[in-house]
Amino acid sequence: MITPTPARPYTDGAPTERLERAASALTANGFTVEILDDVAAARSRVAALVPAGASVFTGASETLRLSGIDDDINTSGRYEAVKPRVLAIDRATGADEIRRLLASPDVILGSVHAVTETGSLVIASGTGSQLPGYAGGAARAIWIVGAQKVVPDLATALRRVEEHCLPLENERAMRVYGHPSAVNRLLVINAEHVPGRGTVLLLRDTIGF
Repeated sequence: MITPTPARPYTDGAPTERLERAASALTANGFTVEILDDVAAARSRVAALVPAGASVFTGASETLRLSGIDDDINTSGRYEAVKPRVLAIDRATGADEIRRLLASPDVILGSVHAVTETGSLVIASGTGSQLPGYAGGAARAIWIVGAQKVVPDLATALRRVEEHCLPLENERAMRVYGHPSAVNRLLVINAEHVPGRGTVLLLRDTIGF
């Protein structure tokens, strides 16, 4: 039986037994799962998993930014980084090209807002730009997930999104874009039916929202 945890705080890292429970459930649901010690290990593992020359889209993620993975992908010159290409396209005349680039890269990298001990991933988004790739448009998806994001069930995951992630993302959006964020779209991935497509790197460390 899974023992419920309090709705708050959402910043405490899950202990080993909860990480292993989530990993086991995710594996049963078709994901490839690795439990890694820290951000450095995740950064190294991503470098090994993503082939040079692949088209790679990094979804907006504090985990990727803080870990240095976002820069590894978008500034190293090793990959066909989608984000810099998109930023260089005129949004008025190149909307269709932007949409196609974001929806179907070789690899999409990002994080989640919660992972349940029953083996589901929960991702909220204001614009939805990363969701097509996560849901199946990208040939491969890799999510790096801090230990504080492991929750018992979907109900707790949704509370985590509203009570914890959204306020922090509002602060970030106001600082960066000058307007608040919102949970306009919500993706729940309960299983991965293509073997080897979805990889979850679960960290014993905490990082991101």
